[in-house]
Amino acid sequence: MAVTAERTEVTASSNAQIITATAASVLGWSLDLFDLFILLYVAPVVGRLFFPSDLPTLSLAAVYASFAVTLLMRPVGSAVFGNYADKHGRKGAMIVAVIGVGLATAAFGLLPTVAQAGAAAPVLFLVLRLIQGVFVGGVVASTHTIGTESVPPRWRGMMSGVIGAGGAGIGALLASVAFLVTSAIFTGDSFDIWGWRCMFFAGVLSSVLGVFIFNALEESPIWREMDRSSSGPRAPLSTLFSAPHAAVLGINLLITAGGGAGYYLTSGYMPTFLKVVNQVPNSTASLLLIAGSLITIVAAVSIGHLSEMIGRKRTFILVGLLNVVLLPACYLLLAQTQDLAMITVYSLAIAFLGNAGYAPVLIFLNERFPTAVRASGTGLSWNIGFALGGTMPTFVSLASGSVQGIPMALAIFLAAAFVIYLIGALIVPETKGQMK
Repeated sequence: MAVTAERTEVTASSNAQIITATAASVLGWSLDLFDLFILLYVAPVVGRLFFPSDLPTLSLAAVYASFAVTLLMRPVGSAVFGNYADKHGRKGAMIVAVIGVGLATAAFGLLPTVAQAGAAAPVLFLVLRLIQGVFVGGVVASTHTIGTESVPPRWRGMMSGVIGAGGAGIGALLASVAFLVTSAIFTGDSFDIWGWRCMFFAGVLSSVLGVFIFNALEESPIWREMDRSSSGPRAPLSTLFSAPHAAVLGINLLITAGGGAGYYLTSGYMPTFLKVVNQVPNSTASLLLIAGSLITIVAAVSIGHLSEMIGRKRTFILVGLLNVVLLPACYLLLAQTQDLAMITVYSLAIAFLGNAGYAPVLIFLNERFPTAVRASGTGLSWNIGFALGGTMPTFVSLASGSVQGIPMALAIFLAAAFVIYLIGALIVPETKGQMK
């Protein structure tokens, strides 16, 4: 009893710390996803300029492959920055990682195209994607721990949704607004010349805002307690890959890979789907994507808090069952309509369901690992799973063969992804209330 009372006193956070930690985690993650979303919003243009092909689906596949390259480097960033965050604190890792992502993103706007530099253009593009991926992995390791570690237990499920999916919604919203403004300024062919570059230049805002946002941030009270006790391992990363943590890491991937595939095949693929399948104009697509971003935030908060009410495991099972059926159906119906009202309904339903899948994942991962290896464990579980899921848009584009084949390919891949997700949901234990 004395130990519990002492821990409660030590780990209590002031309202100011809770607000600051929440804002830093959400904004840090949303700014980094804003940088990543920029590529998805200009994927058709980038495909033509850096990966030209006679078949539009092959150009799209190449762009999504470059996106997957970033995802594959994120576990490296989680290993490096997560190890630092577990040993020295979450704040320092977060600041360096967020600034690094912003600068790497802005550098894309300076790249020469294939017409200007030949084969060197896609090589330079891929190298920058690798660098960007390392920094994004570092952001996950810090933002996905300090927020949930700083709030009372009853709000951890909601915080999981707010940071993970809410941050994604805000990031997508910012990218949608940037796309809307840029499309309005650079109309017609001028967007292919300067518009896409200005989209990437906006990434430098992440670096600038990151410095101001995180300076006021305090370390999480849970990490400070562990640090003072000097009980943490001297090498968190090597500890993570030893039993029993390695087995936990492996099982977690069923949930994170399924949720990641659901996310990238919905919010990630929607900008391309609206433009190449439904042939929606840029201005209309931007408004639909803005609305979808707002729905994402609603899904994040509601499903995250639902996991606090009924438990993480039951929430995973419920969402998995719904998504196996509803997501493929919504995509097939969306492809068959040209009515703007129905396009809006189906696209918003897809945004809600796709983001509901991973709203409780963040807190679930936090609860699967002790404080001493939480940043490393959460970061690697999230990033490896989402790296696997992030390869799915590439395979969808390749498997579709043509624009007409995209809807059916999406339906099949989404159904398969959430079958894997459901298997994970049935295997994993209930973790609610077990953060220590």
